[in-house]
Amino acid sequence: MSGWDKKAADQEISKLVNNINISNDKVSGNSFEDQADVASPAETSLLLKIIRKGLVHTNLDLEIQRKDPTSPLYSVKSFEALHLKPELLKGIYAMGFNTPSKIQETALPTLLADPPQNMIAQSQSGTGKTAAFVLAMLSRVNTKLNFPQVLCLSPTYELAIQTGEVAARMAQFCPDIKMKFAVRGEEVAPNTKLSEHIIIGTPGKILDWGLKYRVIDLKKISVFVLDEADVMIATQGHHDQCIRIHKQLTSKCQMLFFSATYDKEVMDFAQHIVNNPIIIRLLREQESLNNIKQYYVKCRTEEEKYNAIQNIYGGITIGQAIIFCHTRKTAGWLASKMSNDGHSVAVLSGDLTVEQRLAVLDRFRAGLEKVLITTNVLSRGIDVEQVTIVVNFDLPMDSKGNADCETYLHRIGRTGRFGKSGIAINLIENEKAMAVCDTIKHHFKKNIQLLDAENSDEIEKIGS
Repeated sequence: MSGWDKKAADQEISKLVNNINISNDKVSGNSFEDQADVASPAETSLLLKIIRKGLVHTNLDLEIQRKDPTSPLYSVKSFEALHLKPELLKGIYAMGFNTPSKIQETALPTLLADPPQNMIAQSQSGTGKTAAFVLAMLSRVNTKLNFPQVLCLSPTYELAIQTGEVAARMAQFCPDIKMKFAVRGEEVAPNTKLSEHIIIGTPGKILDWGLKYRVIDLKKISVFVLDEADVMIATQGHHDQCIRIHKQLTSKCQMLFFSATYDKEVMDFAQHIVNNPIIIRLLREQESLNNIKQYYVKCRTEEEKYNAIQNIYGGITIGQAIIFCHTRKTAGWLASKMSNDGHSVAVLSGDLTVEQRLAVLDRFRAGLEKVLITTNVLSRGIDVEQVTIVVNFDLPMDSKGNADCETYLHRIGRTGRFGKSGIAINLIENEKAMAVCDTIKHHFKKNIQLLDAENSDEIEKIGS
């Protein structure tokens, strides 16, 4: 798709929303309703990008690590301070961005600096990473040179299209900047040379175009962006393909590496791609739990869990609530029970299409349902200011039955957002669940208090 515009990109996104069904119906063994409800990293990342109405504003600090501690890293409070081309500035404002997000105000001066500097940046989904590196990509283009100068790698077709849509919108007042997708369905004639300035694609297709057909001169690439690095690692084969592409680039090429997570596997991968980088990290863990009061309730059966929810829901003032279950079967059972008792509930699980999920979330954001019952499929992607309580009907565990602390963090992080206080309730039905709860408590070094859900006075206190 050569020189695409916003309309074309929006049409691609519309196709994705209509065609992608993130489900796990083919899970082997028991009926899929009895399985943990999960989505692949790429599917989850795509959905998070699509549902964002705007940036997630965060008060979390950025940890900035420098190879050269004497070199200051400045930040900006406005896009004007970046001295961008007027056409790009106009595009940013047309997208609804008024001031830079935390990751943008810290990263953009480095991304746009001369001489170019390499960077590794990590922050959660929705904080503005894509807009930051897309702005850097567009700013580095020399439109007088008609060959590819910027290369952006995404792990899947869908994520590449989504990045392209952001680039098209931001560059809507820059008609001289030409872009092209290098994804499945896009073909090029061998022994020709591409004239587009920016190429956004997947590793396999880029490798073919650069080494097999040689329609891209990788030695002329001045900016290399590797997006969704943690998802890239989870996709078989992409790790080695990225390394092969990277080896063809010159030492003068600016290397930019973006990821939502920052574990050892991601950093080991980054060491192969980015030389002498500035590293920007968004800290979370304990800091992000400071506004959330955590409790656990001892229950013996699912019926007792349900009664605990009823008591808590009736005893404190709740804006909106999210309840997390381990399986679709449990989520469906709970939704039926609550609906029959007169509660306005919505269900979001892995058997819904992307389009259906977006509709559920839009209704919940609008306050049409007060309770959202869901599984892990979107533990990281729901940001609703009115959510005051999160209930773990089932505690999050990995495939081996151990505590999944990362998922717990993201689940209860759906409350206590935007600087407000929140409440997290964990329903504990047996010794195994109690052991998981203890592990989570020790991991985050935060107290999880026992709550007697039969005691109305105790319940009233937690809501005060």
